[in-house]
Amino acid sequence: MLEREGGYCNRKADKGGPTNKGVTLATYRSVYGQSKTVEDLKRITDAEWEHIFKKFYWDKCKADYIQDKSVAFILVDWAYNSGVKTAVTHLQRIVGTTVDGIMGNNTLQAVNTRSPLPLFGALKQDRIAFYKAIVAKNPSQKVFLNGWLNRVGHFAYGKFV
Repeated sequence: MLEREGGYCNRKADKGGPTNKGVTLATYRSVYGQSKTVEDLKRITDAEWEHIFKKFYWDKCKADYIQDKSVAFILVDWAYNSGVKTAVTHLQRIVGTTVDGIMGNNTLQAVNTRSPLPLFGALKQDRIAFYKAIVAKNPSQKVFLNGWLNRVGHFAYGKFV
C-alpha cells in the first residue's frame, strides 16, 4: 500500500489538501496533535504512516478478521483512499447488511460467508462506479480519475499488490 501512495502532494483540486504517503494533514494532526505543520507532514516516517494505516484503516475495517485477504486488501485500500465509512457502507450494500458504515460483527459474518471471488469482483466494480460518480457530480475531479482507476486496476483476486 505504501508503495502506491508516493510522496508529498498539495494539488489545488485535491479536496484532501496537503498529503504525504496518502495521509492528509487533517488526519496527521488528529493522530499526532493539532500543532503539526505541513513541514511535519512532509517528514512523516514510515512508522508513523504504518501506525495510522493499521489503527485507523486496517483495524477499523476489521481486516484481520476477513477470511479472504483479497477482499480485505481491496476494502482497506478503498477505506484508505475514500474513508472507512464510505468503503464499509458500499460493502454493506453489497452483502445486504444494515448500512451504517461501521464494520460490525453482522457485516463481518456476511463478508466471511459470501463466496470471496464474486464479492471481490462486486467491490471492485462498485468502487469503479463510485469514482466515476464523483467525476460526474464534480467534473473538477476528472484530473484524478485515471489515477483512481489505475489504483483499482492493480487489484486482482489472489494477487496482493
